Amino acid sequence: MPLASTRRTGLVDQVISQLRAQIDSGEWGIGDRIPTESELSDQLEVGRNTVREAVRALAHAGLLEIRQGAGTFVRASSELGGALRRRLERSRLRENLEVRRALEMEAARLAAMRHTDQDLADIEHAVALRDSAWNEGDMAAFVEADFTFHRTIVNATHNPLLVDLYDDIAQAVYDSIAHTAYGLPGSDSEEGSAGTGIDHKGLADAVREGDPDRALREAACYLDELLSLAGE
Repeated sequence: MPLASTRRTGLVDQVISQLRAQIDSGEWGIGDRIPTESELSDQLEVGRNTVREAVRALAHAGLLEIRQGAGTFVRASSELGGALRRRLERSRLRENLEVRRALEMEAARLAAMRHTDQDLADIEHAVALRDSAWNEGDMAAFVEADFTFHRTIVNATHNPLLVDLYDDIAQAVYDSIAHTAYGLPGSDSEEGSAGTGIDHKGLADAVREGDPDRALREAACYLDELLSLAGE
């Protein structure tokens, strides 16, 4: 949605509201860099000090992150998300995986019941990318593809609240994937061993076949394996 010029009263609050609306609408997604202070000042027809104050307020709330020299980025889609992300930064890997287990098991069950043909295509594409990266030994690409796979399963639930919650823990999910991926049999950290990592084909099949019970079991299986790798 386009940004509109503001009235001359309560400028900071108005700017905060407009920036928040960009985030709420998805116009600025998590991880996106927002327009520069100068650009926002021109679009909103307010002074740069007003923009700076509004951005700082949203950064304090956890929705934005100001990176010196790089710009300002969307960190969370809500104050709850910002608070959750700050809490996750202080959590242990096992705690993160236990939260993932709770969300991804229910996501798998719902995806099996609610998926669309496009969801299935996205899931199959993510599985193919994941397998290809693993077979090529490209662990960075594998981590990216594995995260994409889990995100497509969550999207297939068509539950906006669940999707938003998952977005809010996305960085923790990504970090947990990166941490555990290098400990999987067959990864570069296990020289001389063979393997294909944790196989998600069973979960993809269960979703495609519309079998929520099997999807739940498949999700529990791989998450329990990850928990065993994480230790205490």
